Amino acid sequence: MLAKLKDLLALSAPGSAPGSATGGEASGTLDPLMLAAAVLMLEAASMDGHIDEDERAKIAELLTRRFQLSPHAVGALMREAEDRVLHSVDIYGFTRDLKDSFSAEERIELMEMLWEIAYVDGELHDLEATLMRRLAGLLYVSDRASGEARKRAIGRLGQEGLD
Repeated sequence: MLAKLKDLLALSAPGSAPGSATGGEASGTLDPLMLAAAVLMLEAASMDGHIDEDERAKIAELLTRRFQLSPHAVGALMREAEDRVLHSVDIYGFTRDLKDSFSAEERIELMEMLWEIAYVDGELHDLEATLMRRLAGLLYVSDRASGEARKRAIGRLGQEGLD
């Protein structure tokens, strides 16, 4: 309960605008939105039973690009996100924070990043597909927008033959 209150206060603090890259890195604390995005990425990567090095590298690359983070900040973010994945029972709180704070375009961009993670190993597992449908709904991303994001992710990965 106290942690949720801290997260809410951090979201409303000056200089911690939703999605800003400086919201957590400069102060030494993690931005709740960056953490939520990282948790969802790790959740997507772990749906097939394990997270391999290609998936970890892709997550680090996407977090670095999206939030303009240093390698040190990405490492800290991923460590905290891994801890949250291990100790959380659901993803609703993370998706709610992102849905409420990200614009429609940012939510679609997040779906595209999640699709990249799901496909980085060259295949989409049934549990990954189920999670992606669930995340699209929780993030209020239409099936059509999620499908277009999926196609862009596949194209970016150079895996045009995937379905």
